Amino acid sequence: MTSRRGNPWAQAAAIAEATVPRDCVDAAWRALNYLSAAQLYLRDNLLLERPITAEDVKEHPSGHWGTCPSVNLLLASLGPIFAHAPASNDAIVVHGAGHAGPAALAYGYLTRRLGHVYPRFRQSAAGLRALVTDFPHPDDLGGEITPLLPDQLYMGGQLGPALSFAHGAALDAPDRLVVALIGDGECETGATAAAWLAAHALRGTGMHGRVLPVILLNGLRMGGTSLLGRLGPQSVQRYLDGLGYRPFVVDAPSDMPEALAAALSAAAPLEDGPSSVLICTLPKGHTGPETVDGIRIGATPRVHKTPLVDPRDNRAERDALYSWLLSYRPAELLDPHGRPTTPVSAALCGPPSPRTPNLGAPRGCVQSCTVRAAAATGMSFSESITKVLADSAATGGFRLFSPDELASNRIGLSDPMGHTPPWVVEVLNEEICHAWAQGYLETGRRSVVATYEAFAPIASSLLTQHLKYRALARHAQRPAKPSVVYLITSLGWNNTYSHQNPGFVSALLATEDPSVHVQTPADAPRAAASLTFALRKLDRCSVVIASKHPVPEHPLDTLDVELRDGLAVWPHLTDPESPDLVLAAAGDIAAREMTAAARTLRTRLPDVHLRFVAIHDLTALGSPHTWPLGLSAERFTAIFGVTTPVLLAVPFFPEAARALLWPRPAPERFTIVGYVDPGRPMSATCLLRQSGMDSDSLASRAIALLRSAPPADRNETSTSCFPAPISV
Repeated sequence: MTSRRGNPWAQAAAIAEATVPRDCVDAAWRALNYLSAAQLYLRDNLLLERPITAEDVKEHPSGHWGTCPSVNLLLASLGPIFAHAPASNDAIVVHGAGHAGPAALAYGYLTRRLGHVYPRFRQSAAGLRALVTDFPHPDDLGGEITPLLPDQLYMGGQLGPALSFAHGAALDAPDRLVVALIGDGECETGATAAAWLAAHALRGTGMHGRVLPVILLNGLRMGGTSLLGRLGPQSVQRYLDGLGYRPFVVDAPSDMPEALAAALSAAAPLEDGPSSVLICTLPKGHTGPETVDGIRIGATPRVHKTPLVDPRDNRAERDALYSWLLSYRPAELLDPHGRPTTPVSAALCGPPSPRTPNLGAPRGCVQSCTVRAAAATGMSFSESITKVLADSAATGGFRLFSPDELASNRIGLSDPMGHTPPWVVEVLNEEICHAWAQGYLETGRRSVVATYEAFAPIASSLLTQHLKYRALARHAQRPAKPSVVYLITSLGWNNTYSHQNPGFVSALLATEDPSVHVQTPADAPRAAASLTFALRKLDRCSVVIASKHPVPEHPLDTLDVELRDGLAVWPHLTDPESPDLVLAAAGDIAAREMTAAARTLRTRLPDVHLRFVAIHDLTALGSPHTWPLGLSAERFTAIFGVTTPVLLAVPFFPEAARALLWPRPAPERFTIVGYVDPGRPMSATCLLRQSGMDSDSLASRAIALLRSAPPADRNETSTSCFPAPISV
């Protein structure tokens, strides 16, 4: 479908074709290839001023060559187009195609962007030496594509979601072009395979930018022939055509500028559905050595990393390396001072930087969230959460993604015909939803992924990779971005056996990433406050766990403390004296059952002193050396004591909480009750009882703990060190 809006990238491509000679594009491609290969092998003689000797070669060459030539050809051909883009437009190149770290570093050096961020890589003899001889930069930048390199919004090793990430980055950005480089191996992942079809779900969801997928169909993956290579280019074209795409094919380097211009001219905004796709069939490792000593190298898995294994000590390989590097004619590409020559500079221009919102540090989060909770009093979960989402969308720059589960999750955004607002996108694939959200977040907008508890783990690997990206972005001192927010609403306690798997929390906590927060609000008003809080904060990964089923409401007088500190003592269920037993509950189902157990204990054991602690953010239990919200040793002791028995109920696997508590004093005194796999279908009531999470089982467990506990030390816990709550 042709967009009714003009295509500025078609115009930029036409101007580039008319003003930048093809010889300049070829020179830029050769320069990128030369620097990519030099980084793998050379430690001296960087411009080949003499034949290569053993001393010129690195002792242990490392890195990845195979995908670099195709990536470099695309970057060299995009350069003139980027240079003539309208001032109002921006562009992003997403590297999903394998390990093109040397290519990205070479590109950053030749466009000066790398030297701008890291002065040691400025264009000079010293900068060239730092680029080449220090590769793979093991102690700082590394040899792969990460946010430590300029212009990179996506982790190159996060194989699979690059195309969906590109879609997410283009949503609600009508002046943006996103070019997604996708390799053979990536096309075999479920996330990429689903992304081609998922683009149809974006029709009619607003005004978006353009995404140009580029398949680097080199015929190989890491260890052998790729599935796409077995199909052949014509079958791949027919497959994509059937999904609604218009393929443009590059069979030779000289075809690239014209094919790229045609593909960009045919690229329609995402709201029009799939449009053009570029297929580059250059062999893997193209322009590298074909044979050495009668051994075939080209078009074999040997080109994936370093095609020549030991040119330092193998004379035949060293001669092949010299011939290989000399074939790029480096004297035409770089001057003696490490600067690119005029033809190279004429073609290479980095993408116009994406314009992302300027996000200031949030202010007044706790106060606004307590107001939100007060307004949600008496509302159902559906009403309170839907109001938060709709209000967020009203401010702009917000998207809700869900794997076809909004109605099932009782998020009331559909009309009687099942239609949702344009800012809501559903597709039955958790990986796609995460990648869309990731692309949206990394370009400065807010989003929520809402899904079932049992199926959230499908995206846990991608989310873990995303957390690695965020950690490196913080290390690189990049500006803060909106938080990753997952809303988990259909919990296993009320679902059929196949829909029970609370492992998402365990996987996230196991990373010990300090940005992770597991929010377990105790009722619907708190859930509304918790989701609001998660969306307002920056650079976090917040999982809000809230049952879609009705649960009792609790007094809100400690909500401000729960939001600020991650937990609070509930006065209405707590005796003023030091406790004989601490009852703690994380989440609405646990709070419902534990409060009922507390009332049973007061009836049966009126002389026992109880303290009730509501856990609003599970990471508050962890060590403050790992978790920013972790209680100090003094505060932890003041609340939980040193020898006082503690009965803690959580809505997920008990081990998730146990791992957080192990550094704390006497962790064995914590009895943790949570989900236990029943091994067969079981009703919600029976599942609670089988897991020991129903109120009667909790009360019985509490009595057993009291009977087995040593006499309480009335001085070990404090009743005066809790922050005074603010009334709502």
